[in-house]
Amino acid sequence: MLPLVARIEKADPPARIDALETAARAVLVLLSDERSAGDGAWAAAVRDWQDARIRKVVRRARGAEWRRAGALPGITVTGARAEVRVFPPVPLDGWPKELARLQVSGTELDDPEPPGAPAPDRPVLWLNPGLEMSAGKEMAQAGHAAHLAWWELSGAERAAWRAAGFPLSVRSAEAAEWETLTRSGLPVVQDAGFTEIAPGSCTVVADHPALRGALPPTG
Repeated sequence: MLPLVARIEKADPPARIDALETAARAVLVLLSDERSAGDGAWAAAVRDWQDARIRKVVRRARGAEWRRAGALPGITVTGARAEVRVFPPVPLDGWPKELARLQVSGTELDDPEPPGAPAPDRPVLWLNPGLEMSAGKEMAQAGHAAHLAWWELSGAERAAWRAAGFPLSVRSAEAAEWETLTRSGLPVVQDAGFTEIAPGSCTVVADHPALRGALPPTG
């Protein structure tokens, strides 16, 4: 599985959408890192992980916990205020002790204000409005959606997204639009059901502009 650690300080936690977007970008940053390809230091672990379930687990850290996590090989990605550190994949029972002791619970986050409409030319990861998930669960699901979009893109499209800094938005879909999104041909995350929600639940649709043009006409 892929470990992600979100920095959540008691006095100054990040906004929920900021954390979700930062987690999704962290997954993309790891996938595009030179260490994850070819003969890179993380390449074998990344290949083994992608050949199985692309499971991701988000844990929280603060203070000394965050500093200890930062000393391990990985990449820290920042958002407006959120910080997420992503690590190379590890076996289910092979977490480094500095990460194994971190809590999965406690990732409840809120948005001080409703997020605005996403830019029309920016990839959007649309959350299922009918599911209730913790912020940590949603961070993992957003990471899955970004991952599925990455798989669908060409090499040139991946390079362009990376060069731009992996811009993306995470938003909750309108209830009336969710079914249309899931039938659009865009990548859809179906959860394995290990935690919080039922197996097979559709959680996120990855709407990347480069993928919209490849969809068959509807109507």
